[in-house]
Order: sequence, then structure tokens, then C-alpha cells
Amino acid sequence: MSGRVVHFEIPADDPERAVAFYGSAFGWDLNSMPGFGYTLASTGPTGDRGPTETGYINGGLLRRCDEVPSPVITIGVDDIDASLATIGELGGSTVRGKEPVGDMGFAAYAKDSEGNVLGLWQNA
Repeated sequence: MSGRVVHFEIPADDPERAVAFYGSAFGWDLNSMPGFGYTLASTGPTGDRGPTETGYINGGLLRRCDEVPSPVITIGVDDIDASLATIGELGGSTVRGKEPVGDMGFAAYAKDSEGNVLGLWQNA
């Protein structure tokens, strides 16, 4: 899985308005995750382990913040800590270090050499 785009995130100033927009504009199935301040966006048929068809990814919507000021692509990695170290060596930086996401895996945010924020995902 390492190196593949596995998820996307869209920040919003008004998450409820954004959920209504993306649900109506594209027919996405949007499900709020109570207590997380996050809404999962299913862009196609989805099962317990994610998309059930090839060719698309799912994502999420969250309130815009300093760490996530614009849309983010999330890249799957085998080891977030090692990836953050490599990113730092290549001129990038850590925005938010490795954090658990329930029992599903771990997430982090980093900036690339151009200042773009990207997400990192490591399966549990």
C-alpha cells in the first residue's frame, strides 16, 4: 500500500453547509463521526473496509484549521515515523505527528518541500 493516495480531506468554514453541498452536488454518502468533528465521505459503494469497487477513494470533511487550511490528499505509508523523518530530510516538515485513529490505524500531517499539507496514513 505504501505511496498510494488512499484518502482525501476537504476543510470547511461551515461543515454543515459543506456536507449539504457535497451530498447534493455529487451524491456522496456523508456520515458524521460524533466526538471526532469529522464527516466521512463515501464517493461510491463502500463496505466495512472501504471502497468495494476499484477506481475511487473515500474521504472526509472537517472544520478548516491552521493545520488543514486547504484540501489534503492522504498517502498510505508502512511507517509514519520513518516517513516523517524522510520528509524532514527532503525539506518538508511535520505539521501534526502520529496519532491513533480508533483501532483502524494512525494518521499524521506533514508539509512537502513546497509548503503543501499532506496526510499520512498507516494501517493498524
